[in-house]
Amino acid sequence: MEYKGFLASVDSYMNLQLGNTEEYIDGQLTGNLGEILIRCNNVLYVRGVPEDEELEDADQD
Repeated sequence: MEYKGFLASVDSYMNLQLGNTEEYIDGQLTGNLGEILIRCNNVLYVRGVPEDEELEDADQD
């Protein structure tokens, strides 16, 4: 399970607040969740979006 969204905030415990979030299971989009909070013990990794993918998303909006 993976989430893709815009990082709204993070705290010293690594709790993450994401906006405009999409949920992916086995690489397939399962739905749009909107704004979510992910607790620190559920975070395995965080990565940035490559610039070309970032530009594609901006063009779609």
